[in-house]
Amino acid sequence: MKIPPLDIGDIHVPFPLIQGGMGVRVSLARLAAAVTNEGGIGTIASVGLGDIEKSKTDFDNVSRDALVYEIRRAKSLTDGPIAVNIMGVLSNARDLVQTSVREGIKLIVSGASLPLKLPEMVDDATVKLLPIVSSGRAADLILRTWDKRYARTADAVILEGPLAGGHLGFSFEQLRQPEKFSLEVLLPEVLAAVKPFEKKYGRKIPVIAGGGVFTGADIARLLQAGAAGAQMATRFVCTEECEVAPEFKQAYLDAKEDDIVLIQSPVGLPGRAIHNQFLRSIENDTADRLSCPYRCLTTCNIAEARYCIAKALSSAYQGDMEKGLVFCGQNACRLNKIVTVKELIAELRTELEAY
Repeated sequence: MKIPPLDIGDIHVPFPLIQGGMGVRVSLARLAAAVTNEGGIGTIASVGLGDIEKSKTDFDNVSRDALVYEIRRAKSLTDGPIAVNIMGVLSNARDLVQTSVREGIKLIVSGASLPLKLPEMVDDATVKLLPIVSSGRAADLILRTWDKRYARTADAVILEGPLAGGHLGFSFEQLRQPEKFSLEVLLPEVLAAVKPFEKKYGRKIPVIAGGGVFTGADIARLLQAGAAGAQMATRFVCTEECEVAPEFKQAYLDAKEDDIVLIQSPVGLPGRAIHNQFLRSIENDTADRLSCPYRCLTTCNIAEARYCIAKALSSAYQGDMEKGLVFCGQNACRLNKIVTVKELIAELRTELEAY
């Protein structure tokens, strides 16, 4: 297969791959810049960047300053396009969006709730808006709302299927029958949903598909099915440029298929993670009691939550597996070595060209 470029408006990248945003310091500047330098689009995840202790008393400012730091660090490492992923359920989502735009970011990715108000947060028409969806119905609702309220449409749409890591846009019942909600099933629905808006606005709205994408052959199949590109996250954890603790990466390398489980997150969404000592402590009700000074998520049910997800994810980043929640995609069990981003993308290129 001849490798097609990915064009999002006037942003042109030679390799049709977006590195998915992995929150709480998993996808930072070094990883994002490395992906961009290899011809894809690197993504900084904005959630959980700030010092967790300082965030207790000054959450908004600490979060903002940490995001600015990562954006500027990424720009010092690459001249190419960098995306920032901003979860819609963050209590400071608007501030993070506007901070990203002020810092010159031209790609805003938003999911973890339908980003129906995203266009009103961005005055600069040159900034590309990429909503994350899990169905054609969600894509249609977002695009109809943006069209009606703001006379604007998406610059691209990211479709995340049920094999993705972290928080998922599916019910537990749907996740137990992933074949009914596979990318092969969902992609035609999303392509159909964007078509009327492509016609109305007179331009292409690329659909980028992710969730369980592991090889160049996976990317090729999505391209043949009509996707303009693929999103990949899990494989980038086991790269030298990913800045999580060695213990975090080792959890991926040690994981077996049966270790990858679905959980109920305090955010109110299902999530996919590696079953470890921390999750066992939750199941046995021996985890530390919950206290929440942050109020970082609008959907976090503090009264019913059994743990603080911000603390748990931060502990994992630092390598504390007894108190750390390790999110992952379904294919994390297939990883068996640490490579560089350059080596990984070269492998994907070779597999894609050979398809």
